[in-house]
Amino acid sequence: MSKRQEVLTWNDVVCLVEHLMPQIEGVFDGLLLITRGGLIPGGMIAERMDINYILTAAVRFPTDLTGKRLAWPTFLQFPEDALLRGRRMLIVDDIWSGGETIMTVVGRVEMAGARAETAVLHYRPGSSLFKQVGPTYYAAITDALIVYPWEVGRGPEGMPRPGLSCI
Repeated sequence: MSKRQEVLTWNDVVCLVEHLMPQIEGVFDGLLLITRGGLIPGGMIAERMDINYILTAAVRFPTDLTGKRLAWPTFLQFPEDALLRGRRMLIVDDIWSGGETIMTVVGRVEMAGARAETAVLHYRPGSSLFKQVGPTYYAAITDALIVYPWEVGRGPEGMPRPGLSCI
């Protein structure tokens, strides 16, 4: 049985960010955007909140020979502890599905001495590995496979689909 799929437009993303913004409480010292999915919504949130202190994190979970995801992540990019220590940081990603990526980032941010809260466009509680915790802020709950407008040109292996052109 295949999962229901939702293909979003840019306008859908704008509406999701607009729905998310009133939920976000207080002042943040900075944003930590999880690549790649958190870059666009994080940039939109940074603009709306007038935050210039923006950092990025890239996390990869290796797989074994069968394709099963391994529990120990590799941090391809992560800010130094000194850039986080003592700050209230909003960690942004596009979707909380399993939750392992964002929770790994939260753990590392907190170990660096920062306070971490999370914001995502979509929360998929049915597939979350963290049943007792979810994102601090989210725009929508879903059980669908979400395709964001920045992903539309990718095929099943993440490569551009033949026939798509920007010219």
